[in-house]
Amino acid sequence: MKDKTLTIRILTPEGTLHAGTASAVFLPGVVSPFEVLPGHAPIISALERGEIRVISEAGEQRFPVCGGVVKVKDNQITACVETV
Repeated sequence: MKDKTLTIRILTPEGTLHAGTASAVFLPGVVSPFEVLPGHAPIISALERGEIRVISEAGEQRFPVCGGVVKVKDNQITACVETV
């Protein structure tokens, strides 16, 4: 695998909540929570109330959300969410 990082953007109606790189991202999927690692297959999923956890070299960041949708493709994650 060439690239071992993910690029993540978390967007809200008010603007960008977070933008950066990560080694892993945990998401509160409607069917089940799931983890995204580099090389993950493309996916679009609805999100439920919970938190998005972003793991990076700087540590772990948590973003509480009320729901939304996420798209994963080519190591890029874009989450459009409502915040708590």
